[in-house]
Amino acid sequence: MKFTKMHGLGNDYIYINELPDDPEGLSIRLSDRHFGIGSDGIVLILPSETADFRMRIFNADGSEAKMCGNGIRCVGKYVYDNGLTDKKDLTIQTESGIKNLRLFTGGNGTVNEVSVEMGKGNVSDDLSLTIKGSYPQAGRVPSGIKVGGTTVVTGTPVSVGNPHFVIFVDDAEAVPLSQMGPVLEKHSSFPGGVNVEFLSKTGPEHFRMRVWERGSGITMACGTGSCACVAAAASRGLCGFNTPVAVDLDGGTLYITVHEDMSITMKGPAASVFTGEI
Repeated sequence: MKFTKMHGLGNDYIYINELPDDPEGLSIRLSDRHFGIGSDGIVLILPSETADFRMRIFNADGSEAKMCGNGIRCVGKYVYDNGLTDKKDLTIQTESGIKNLRLFTGGNGTVNEVSVEMGKGNVSDDLSLTIKGSYPQAGRVPSGIKVGGTTVVTGTPVSVGNPHFVIFVDDAEAVPLSQMGPVLEKHSSFPGGVNVEFLSKTGPEHFRMRVWERGSGITMACGTGSCACVAAAASRGLCGFNTPVAVDLDGGTLYITVHEDMSITMKGPAASVFTGEI
């Protein structure tokens, strides 16, 4: 089986242009960074009856995700660079609907940046959760209130085709992500699990975000998470509508525009690492 390792801002996946047997088990095996290829999961590029291509994504733990913003940008690069299409405006079928992509090429004729119409964000009322443990670094009130051996964490649930829990903090760098992330991901308030983002404002139309992804853990970047964060921030008046907002992630910067109707555009890079056979 041939594969291509690709990443969007360090959020890396193994791209396979076929439907293998047992993709869940295959993702677990190949994603292992010591005994496999190493990745946050696998992405399958398949034919579609309703769009130019279809994308299916499986996390490192074998669970199937509905959508991945970094992953879909790399799908656009893969199909163009490998001659599967000559179109620079594409439609990709995902488990959360059809997404529109626009591809941008560099001087060597390969795709280096992709813009994605992500659909509408659905921002819900804030939700306060009680979790075990004391996390004073979790940020300003109301997040990080210590109550005996528990912590009350307040965040904003946002859906952008997959579920997110956005927590506004003073300093995203100071959050104990590896401790809080898995606890919040599997909180009883989210029966199917949730992606967890910690967001701090660093300047006008500029934020810093760190993410714990459902099924994958800490990742270098999350496209849908960045969209969820800016949607939550815009709804709170922390940034403007109809203007690109920079979101700094561990792997680099994405630019997110939330329009007044809550439709979201994401723009960012896509890169190939290597190809191989297994």
